[in-house]
Amino acid sequence: MKKTIKEQKAVLIILLSNIFIAFLGIGLVIPVMPSFMNIMHLSGKTMGYLVAAFAVAQLVLSPLAGRWVDRYGRKKMIIIGLGLFGIAELIFGLGTNVGVLYFSRILNGFSAAFIMPAVTAYIADITSIEERPKAMGYMSAAISTGFIIGPGIGGFLAEYGIRMPFYFAAVLAFVACISSIFILKEPLTKKQLAEISAITAQTSFFSDLKRSLNPLYFIAFIIVFVLAFGLSAYETVFSLFSDHKFGYTPKDIAAIITISSIFGVIVQIFLFGKMVDKLGEKKVIQICLISGAVLAVGSTVITGFGAVLAVTCLIFLAFDLLRPALTTFLSRAAGKEQGFVAGMNSTYTSLGNIVGPAMGGILFDANIHFPYLFAAVIMVIGLGITVKWKEKQFTENNV
Repeated sequence: MKKTIKEQKAVLIILLSNIFIAFLGIGLVIPVMPSFMNIMHLSGKTMGYLVAAFAVAQLVLSPLAGRWVDRYGRKKMIIIGLGLFGIAELIFGLGTNVGVLYFSRILNGFSAAFIMPAVTAYIADITSIEERPKAMGYMSAAISTGFIIGPGIGGFLAEYGIRMPFYFAAVLAFVACISSIFILKEPLTKKQLAEISAITAQTSFFSDLKRSLNPLYFIAFIIVFVLAFGLSAYETVFSLFSDHKFGYTPKDIAAIITISSIFGVIVQIFLFGKMVDKLGEKKVIQICLISGAVLAVGSTVITGFGAVLAVTCLIFLAFDLLRPALTTFLSRAAGKEQGFVAGMNSTYTSLGNIVGPAMGGILFDANIHFPYLFAAVIMVIGLGITVKWKEKQFTENNV
């Protein structure tokens, strides 16, 4: 029988600290992206392609990373991912041409392919099915908290140069990597890893992809794809939209993201687990998709800092609840295949992240409102797909 979250509090804190630091580094650079875009004379299309390059790299490596998480252990993959993340941020900060920036984003994609499946599988390993929604909510809150502090620090560091946040992110990643080597412990025994590895060795990427078409997983994976597709299109242009339409400074953008993230974290920590217990993953996801679509359309007509802040708080909350709801369902259905499911989750997310940012950047150049309307349409499509989600069937298949 697995220990309760309270009994494993120290382990969970260490693990959440790692994911927090990784996303703190990502959050640091958000406020400076418009300035970076203007100084290097980059178009919205190029910015979209830079985000898409990250997703392509994550897509290529995610299936292998998911298998390696099961074969070599969660800890090793987390360490490798954090190390790559630090190198990628350092290169981006030093980059002076688009080619170097693309290389950095590719390394960043590789790091994400290692970190996310490993952390998700790690948390699933140490929690019971009953407590997993709460633990996944904590993980999502740790990610959001990274964005809370990140943009604020990024806006402050930007006063000393727009490249400074990238250097700071690199240092944080290296600190997290070194700390993990000495503090984090592998949750599975060598025997358990060997057993899972024996099963993994009998499969290939294409067999894994075929296995993802199993009705037990497929509808959820499709929703993961649709969510990533619409969400990435929205998030990619958020800071650019705020800069071009309202003339917001990096500090203004940082303030909006920080307040919105705090709101999301509070709900995730105190209400997400209760919401899933009462409504189930399906209803939580549907409510979030409906809210997200309405608010994305609303984003195109609002004016004034207060209105922008209010709508952004609510739409970010919808996105923040969607992620752990989907992740909770998939980890609950995965059983002993945590690495496989986490890897496929990352793969389908990457597929959405490839097309979404590229489309968002192209649409932004055509009309700054189009990416938001595009995201709303995609979320409505996702809502339609959830109608085919037979939650009872998934529950019965999970042992």
